[in-house]
Amino acid sequence: MGRMIKAVVYLAVLGAVGVVGYAYLGDMTATPADMRIPVVLNVTN
Repeated sequence: MGRMIKAVVYLAVLGAVGVVGYAYLGDMTATPADMRIPVVLNVTN
C-alpha cells in the first residue's frame, strides 16, 4: 500500500513539473490577425 501511495505522489509531482515546463517552454503565442466584423445596431424607441 505504501509503495502505491509513493507512486501516486511521484506521478503527481512529475505531472506538475510537466505542466509548469509546458507553460514556460510551450509555444502558446497567438498570431496577430486583423478582424473586421460589421455590427448592426438596432436602436428604435
